[in-house]
Amino acid sequence: MLFDSYEWLIGTRHLRSTHRRGFVSFVAVMSVCGLALGVATLIVVLSVMNGFGRELRSRILDVTADATLMGLRGSVGDWPALERRVRAEPDVVAVAPYVQQQALLTHGEYIAGAAVRGVLPAQEVHVTALARHLERGDLSELRPGSYQVILGVDLARALHVRPGQSVVLIAPEGIATPAGLMPRMRRFKVVGLFHSGMYQYDRELALVNITDAGRLFALGPGRVSGLRMRFSDPWQAPQLVRRIAYSLGGSGYYVSDWTDHLANFFRSIQITKTMMFVILSMIVAVAAFNIVATLVMIVKEKQSDIAILRTLGASPGNILAVFAIQGLLIGLAGTLLGAALGIVISHHLQSLVGMLQRLLHTQFLNPKVYYMSELPAYVEGFDVLRVCGVAFLLCALATVYPAWRAARTAPAEALRHE
Repeated sequence: MLFDSYEWLIGTRHLRSTHRRGFVSFVAVMSVCGLALGVATLIVVLSVMNGFGRELRSRILDVTADATLMGLRGSVGDWPALERRVRAEPDVVAVAPYVQQQALLTHGEYIAGAAVRGVLPAQEVHVTALARHLERGDLSELRPGSYQVILGVDLARALHVRPGQSVVLIAPEGIATPAGLMPRMRRFKVVGLFHSGMYQYDRELALVNITDAGRLFALGPGRVSGLRMRFSDPWQAPQLVRRIAYSLGGSGYYVSDWTDHLANFFRSIQITKTMMFVILSMIVAVAAFNIVATLVMIVKEKQSDIAILRTLGASPGNILAVFAIQGLLIGLAGTLLGAALGIVISHHLQSLVGMLQRLLHTQFLNPKVYYMSELPAYVEGFDVLRVCGVAFLLCALATVYPAWRAARTAPAEALRHE
């Protein structure tokens, strides 16, 4: 019924006006374009924030366990018995022991600090996805007594070492000898490299066999730093790992989960996303209120038409509906066009940014600062609906004054000089 009404017919005809060389139509098109750009910009920015947080969580879960159970004194004894008790807990998918301490790695004149993690390859593949990120070598090569190591690509680059060469691992604790306190060190052969895509891990992590790590750090027979766990639902890790610790007699263990890593960073992403939505909504508001100028010009140009409609029996409400329809159509067109443009740009953002980086011979994201070198984007339907809702609401508000002014037009005043 709306599409058959004369208010609809007149309102859409005004937008197609060719009077004065189509200036009103041109201004209406510019209003649509401005609104579309504002909506698209807001959707792209929110999608980048979503993609950044999503990619960061995914990469963290690839290289670290969902949760970790550690001994308060730095190590845990009789870990096979402890592992069996943890495996018996519901929601636990996989468990693996580990040994981890900080150490110095040297190769020739190059020195770098790193976290040396001792793992059981057969169990580690079920707890983390590091095996999928290996560029060279295989976790199965980390055999007990082989003294072989797999390095992150950035750590290997800092040490100027390649697979097949050797590095010396120096433990922080020394060993007492007749000649005095000597550092505990061991030569390890580099058998592989991994690239997780996160600089923090690619630069600071080295993998060795758990037996070799225990010997290097002198933990003692059958002792490990703790257990690493994978759950059926990673999002429940904070609650699950604490429940497990309490069931084991929680006073003897220290627990952490993946949300503890970069917790402030995740919080800052959410705060930044909220602030960007508020700030960029102002751009949408500016574009939306351009509709006021457009409709005011249309009202001014159509004074005589409004007067004729009034003399033919149109009520102020009918006139208001005519111009409200025009404003809402401009707002709807700009919102839908902006949403489509924002979604398309977000889906192709990585390739567009890569092309721009190659063209300018630069890198926009420093992995040392942002933990990744790519610019991911993930479109969430709720964000699109929220942006479109806000944009359309602002457009609806922008039509109120011009439509009200048109409804108050006095026929006699408008036709006085005709």
